[in-house]
Amino acid sequence: MIVIPGHVTLSRIYDGRFSMVFRALRSDDGLPVVLKMLKGAYPSPQALVRYRHEYDITRSLAPLSGVIRAYGLEKYENTLVMTLEDLGAQSLDILPETQAPTIETFLGIAIRVTEIIGEIHSFNVVHKDVNPSNIVMNPETGEIKIIDFGISTSPNRAESVLSAAEGLEGTLQYMSPEQTGRMNCTVDHRTDYYSLGATFYRLLTGRPLFDTTDSLEIVHAHIAKMPRPPHEVDPSIPPAISNITMKLLAKNSDDRYQSASGIKADLEECSKRLLGSGSIEPFSLAKYDVPERFRIPRRLYGRNWESDYLMDLLGKVNQGSKEMMVISGEPGIGKTSLVREIYKPITAGTGYFAAGKFEQYGANVPYSAVMEAFRDLILQILSESGTQLETWRANLVDALGAGGQVIIDVIPETELIVGPQPPLPKLDPIESRNRFNHLVRRFVRVFCRPEHPLVLFLDDLQWADSASLNLLKLIMSDEETQSFLLIGAYREEETDSIHPFMQILDELREDNVVAHHMKLGGLKSEI
Repeated sequence: MIVIPGHVTLSRIYDGRFSMVFRALRSDDGLPVVLKMLKGAYPSPQALVRYRHEYDITRSLAPLSGVIRAYGLEKYENTLVMTLEDLGAQSLDILPETQAPTIETFLGIAIRVTEIIGEIHSFNVVHKDVNPSNIVMNPETGEIKIIDFGISTSPNRAESVLSAAEGLEGTLQYMSPEQTGRMNCTVDHRTDYYSLGATFYRLLTGRPLFDTTDSLEIVHAHIAKMPRPPHEVDPSIPPAISNITMKLLAKNSDDRYQSASGIKADLEECSKRLLGSGSIEPFSLAKYDVPERFRIPRRLYGRNWESDYLMDLLGKVNQGSKEMMVISGEPGIGKTSLVREIYKPITAGTGYFAAGKFEQYGANVPYSAVMEAFRDLILQILSESGTQLETWRANLVDALGAGGQVIIDVIPETELIVGPQPPLPKLDPIESRNRFNHLVRRFVRVFCRPEHPLVLFLDDLQWADSASLNLLKLIMSDEETQSFLLIGAYREEETDSIHPFMQILDELREDNVVAHHMKLGGLKSEI
């Protein structure tokens, strides 16, 4: 048992990957407290910053009775210890897998948890990790509170499109589709409603949404599969409660409830009917669901033909084809927004989408955008399970042989998959470039297969350096590369027939590589 100065440690109640939690008594006044401590002798600076962020968010929510109180944050050796209120509570995840609360008990818990989430949102905080382990209840008093604001954020920060390169934050089985980073959607307060629906599902049925432990399968299921409705899993569950849960679990956040008050009103209607007649007949949902804030749906308008064209190309790539599409248009015309339309369908399956952007004054850094995209790809791979990582490691080692260090030199994160590689002999510049080109092509082939196609999007190609353009030509000319879609966007007014990018396109056509071209203009007034 760890001895924390100023406290009498009673017991350890949680030992996780990143933190440990203890029950203790404060020495000076005997107050029961919970101590949460970062694990590791030397936590990373990022972990320490995140811990302070959790403390600050929790402190900001102190006026709310439904949020656990934070008393202090202190340094302990090389780590930090957070002192929290001890409610004498247990988390809801201790419910046995085969046992669920009665409908009456469930409604009492669900109404209170929904109310607390609404209060948290009123303080401009999105929890982002609502799940049974972060909801605690005193078994004697029935008091309920929400804990763990480690990844919480304000809506203004949350409403930015996530990249899968940022990794997965949250508890996988309770994570909203947009929170996976593979939906081209914003993450806002409605992500908590999806997680709330997943929590309801667990409490009602005694099981998670999806019966798998494979992380990639769970991510795919959140995006593309609907779970069985609770009343089909257990016929004793009233269809009305099942319908509320399934509305919370809508894949598109615009199709979920838009306010905590709307969820609470429907739950209270269920409770009212249960107490009045002993049964809950189905009723029209969301009658009192008034959106908490004005929001324009994030949909692409007026680009149906262009979107269908890209989807057709994606269909060919899924069948093993290699395709190239270049999109031109003025700045701000919507080139990136159009490309992002295929982000969801490619990643909703087993494919990958990686992106990079050339900078106007970055031509002196060869391969910058290409390697940015490949780093994006590698970080997505690193978020997968240990079994999947082992498969990727074997495939990469087989493809790169003794030349893995060449790839690590330009994509350092690759070493986290393949491990340290032997040093390479020095070659003259021409041989070194040939070795690099050869190994990059073999590297790309690993990720371009019908079972997991790859879409690579490179923006602002009018600023691409010659080394990058020649590398792209080599990749597209490689007869062994399959299931690959390269999309490039550029500003037509900044290129001419002698621009290096235009010359590369001409050379590709001479090599019988088809480069589809799409020019975006302004939207028509009737759209």
